[in-house]
Amino acid sequence: MTQDVIEAQSRFVAWLDRQVTAEGRGDGDDVLDADPSGVYWLGRLAPESEAAAAGRERRMDPCAIGMRLRPAQSGPWSFVVRVRALAWNRVRDAQERNEKWEKTGRIDELVYIEAPAGAVGQRFGAQQIAVALERVGANGSSAEVRITDESWRGAPELVVELVNTTAEGPRQRGERHLFEAELRVQELPTLPFLLESLPDSFRYDRRIPAIGMNCGVDVVSPRELTTTDQVVVERRRPEYTFERTDPAVLSLTFERLSEDPIATLTQLVDAYAAWGDDHWSPDSLRRRAAEGQWQPEMLDQARDAAAEHAAELERLRAGVAALEMDDNLRQAFRLMNRAMHRAARGRYEGWRPFQIGFVLSVLPSLVRQGTDWQTVDTVWFATGGGKTETYLGLLVLAAFYDRLRGKLAGITAWSRFPLRMLSLQQTQRFADALAAAELVRREYGVVGSPISLGYFIGSSATPNEIPTAPTEFNPIDVDEPGMANRYQVLNACPFCGSEQIRMKFHRGDWTLRHVCPAPQCPSEGQPLPVYVVDQEIYRFLPTVVIGTLDKAALIAMQAGMRAFVEGPAGECSRPGHGFTYAKRSKRPSGCLVPDCEANVVPLSPATRVRFAPSFRLQDELHLLRDSLGAVDSHYESLLDALQLELTGHTPKIIASSATLTGFDRQVQVLYNRSGRVFPVPGPSARESFWTRETENPLRRFVAVWPRGVTLEWVSDRTTTIVQQSVRRLLEDADVVCAQASIDTIHVPMLLDLYGTHVVYGNTVRDVEAARRSLGTQVPVSPLNIAQLTGQTPFDEVRETLRRLLRPEDDFHDRLHVITASSMISHGVDVDRLNIMTVLGVPLTTAEFIQATARVGRAHPGLVYVIHKIGRERDAAVFSHFIPFIEQGDRFVEPIPVTRSSRRVLELTTSAAIEARRLFVHEPRSAGGRLTTVDLLRKYASQTGLAAGEEARACAAALGLESQHHLAVGDVARQLETYFMRLENPGDGARWPQQLLSRAPMRSLRDVEAQIPVSDD
Repeated sequence: MTQDVIEAQSRFVAWLDRQVTAEGRGDGDDVLDADPSGVYWLGRLAPESEAAAAGRERRMDPCAIGMRLRPAQSGPWSFVVRVRALAWNRVRDAQERNEKWEKTGRIDELVYIEAPAGAVGQRFGAQQIAVALERVGANGSSAEVRITDESWRGAPELVVELVNTTAEGPRQRGERHLFEAELRVQELPTLPFLLESLPDSFRYDRRIPAIGMNCGVDVVSPRELTTTDQVVVERRRPEYTFERTDPAVLSLTFERLSEDPIATLTQLVDAYAAWGDDHWSPDSLRRRAAEGQWQPEMLDQARDAAAEHAAELERLRAGVAALEMDDNLRQAFRLMNRAMHRAARGRYEGWRPFQIGFVLSVLPSLVRQGTDWQTVDTVWFATGGGKTETYLGLLVLAAFYDRLRGKLAGITAWSRFPLRMLSLQQTQRFADALAAAELVRREYGVVGSPISLGYFIGSSATPNEIPTAPTEFNPIDVDEPGMANRYQVLNACPFCGSEQIRMKFHRGDWTLRHVCPAPQCPSEGQPLPVYVVDQEIYRFLPTVVIGTLDKAALIAMQAGMRAFVEGPAGECSRPGHGFTYAKRSKRPSGCLVPDCEANVVPLSPATRVRFAPSFRLQDELHLLRDSLGAVDSHYESLLDALQLELTGHTPKIIASSATLTGFDRQVQVLYNRSGRVFPVPGPSARESFWTRETENPLRRFVAVWPRGVTLEWVSDRTTTIVQQSVRRLLEDADVVCAQASIDTIHVPMLLDLYGTHVVYGNTVRDVEAARRSLGTQVPVSPLNIAQLTGQTPFDEVRETLRRLLRPEDDFHDRLHVITASSMISHGVDVDRLNIMTVLGVPLTTAEFIQATARVGRAHPGLVYVIHKIGRERDAAVFSHFIPFIEQGDRFVEPIPVTRSSRRVLELTTSAAIEARRLFVHEPRSAGGRLTTVDLLRKYASQTGLAAGEEARACAAALGLESQHHLAVGDVARQLETYFMRLENPGDGARWPQQLLSRAPMRSLRDVEAQIPVSDD
């Protein structure tokens, strides 16, 4: 993208913002047919008498704006306050007999202040301002400047306000408001405040010049501050290759790394070491400490960070050494780069340095499951930086490494996402990478099963199983025309990119297939290596399984989950039927194909061990919080314990996160393992070895404080103005381009990039209300709207994403507005989404960061954050919006999660009991079946299985240790009850689950409904 194009996009974003701001203030209006107090939401001041009567809601329509300052000297103080404002007069048209409103002229007054120390609400300029308002036609309007000395905090501190004092009288409600109000403080030397909500840090600047009162504050010059109606923050786009990592100096292309990885990666590590010598050396830190006037503890922090850099450097060197020592690992690395080159299809030629750096840092773990195998490696990078491609590369490398060291079939990695519905775009990216790996596997003759993908979501999107006939619980009808089409998860063929994919159900081997009919496709008409039915995943064990976190609950219910901790029982002798599991009445051989009676070839214990997953990957780690995180922590321990008992080892855990706050404690709670993050942040918030900010715009954030009107009104008006402005570009390009200083050659591009507006709500209720309002309150036609929430049907999600990625030729046929919840916050990467309205500040900063990152991913974005200013959180965020945006990671709340909740233990103990029955005890039983209480009772009698022993095993499997003595006691009591019922033939229980105090969770979210708490 050329600088000319970037400049055109940036100017258009600024022009759009000017249109919205002008409408919000009334800049371009002189006459109105309606009361302006019900039209404008910016720059207005209600009369003080009305605001005082409103009590707590006075901030919804404030009577004053101003700022809190820290004068450089103690009082008294002499300075100048510049006041600007205007009013509206109601007039009656004699001929039409209709009321109209006319704008007065604007006052622009300099009020000279002589404020004594100890001033409390001292008034200045009342007569001067009243005369000026009368002079411009606002007879009866009045305002004044008030000064209050609040130096009791230990340093000089002043509050300077402009207050609308218009009294009740001849001026009616709308006439008593002042509009386009502004206050400037001039000729007063000030010192900055320190943002007390943030700790000192050598990376960040906590200083803010002043604190706005019902407004924002801008610095005009060192001795002049002004109020602003909105707070605007410009974030700059990062770059990933520069100086020592510039492609001209260091080539990290896929092609080069597939040919000569050792020399290239050694050069990268050497560059990192040299950069560290420049930026982390003791002399460098002492120099920066002196320049930045660091406190002693800040220098100590910097030295600790320098030690983290040194440790990271050693891991990178160990990664290069691992490649040098292990021929299989080196070959897997080469093949991975060839596969990623194919998957990229020319969109990019190589790695960003941090991406290949993370892969390199993990390599020592892979070599014979080294000392770092039990450490959770978390890739942390700004949203949009390329985390998905990073761990895709790692998973492809792991798949090749498994094949080369003898694991010829089975799951290499199980990748879980915390949302209820997995992004189809992420699925496509996984499929593209794995299909490319499969082509490379064939080309280089790597033995083993085809490299494939499993989409492990469940009945909300894809089938758990395909029944032979519809039932009450599974209404799928294999004879229904179009049945298969409902479950298409790929938009394009991962082998050739063709969009001609068709879905077919094949009765012969009872599979639901994605098929590409393109004549030149490498698939040659055979089913694509993608499985979307749960039972097909058990049967064919795809190399990488992706799905939602909730599916972990199946470990206590599905015998097929055995392959997620060990390996299947055997393999059906009939081609195309796949692996087999425990025998059941409807599946006497263990084959999952209906009515199959073929012989089964059992797998030996030594063979089954090799099937165990090598990796578990957790995307968006920061979302595993509260009850979901607590429940998941038990299931993570259960999965590890089962795999360790059955195979002798546990998988490597990889995670990605959008925040660093409290990640180490969260990892320890979730996985009972230590954790580390890559990359280590640099000594400056704006630059590290891996990335630095440029001057190119990323996103413009605009904080909006609606005054006197509802948040919904402002949202609808914002959408209206944006859509009308974009359509003006379509209909009157010459005029708009002249106003925005843009060449008309860019019009088609701008229409494509800024014609779709995302309205983001924090709850589904907010989203649905926004959609209803858009349909009636936005006078734009046509206005094509789609909704994306966790409740949106799967086929609608797929169709919406298709239309966003491949928009219709005619602008009027395209999607113009997307109303969305947090479902859009993860994995929805559409470069055409560049405008967003956020309806109230989300309850967590991480959600805000994730949501707003959906726009401006490749082009300058515009984000309006409409604050629910009646909420304390929103008001607080507005007051420090600039650091909130610039230092967002520091505002991320620590992750609340614990594994010692006894209430959660009530939900998860049943899972441990049932999982151990299915995967530990059943395979050891004489008949290979423990499906009834009678069989289980006989097994317990023959083996001596008792409550005490099993309670200890279940407690350990759930990750409970001696310090959790109360929780361990709870587990023991549940097992005592369980075995007491088991040993009592007269209990009446027939199935083992009936012995439990409660059934295992069907989803990790099966806890009491949680109510988000706010101060609304």
